[in-house]
Amino acid sequence: MRSIFFLLDSAPYGSEKAFGLLNAAAVSSKMNVIVGLYGDGTYLALTGQDSRDLHLPNHSDILYAYPEMRVLAHEPSLVDRGLMSMGLVERVELMDEEKFLEEMLQSDGIILL
Repeated sequence: MRSIFFLLDSAPYGSEKAFGLLNAAAVSSKMNVIVGLYGDGTYLALTGQDSRDLHLPNHSDILYAYPEMRVLAHEPSLVDRGLMSMGLVERVELMDEEKFLEEMLQSDGIILL
């Protein structure tokens, strides 16, 4: 089975990048799909997101809707943003720098939005 790594490095709200990436990952379900959260993209890993005031769909709900997607969070990015002490979506796997890069490089393709 072919695999694809979607890398999200921008905040989940404020642009269409996260929503577009998650939807692209969802329609790629015939492949082994990994969503990698890096930099500001790691904010998507937080539980308790409420996007109603923004009039946007809750992006973390998409993570639950497609359990076949693996979701990896770059642990150093979480640490840099002070997010390690906050609640994280239980579907998110924490990865150190080396393991995160290894997962990305083992994929057949990488998409950065």
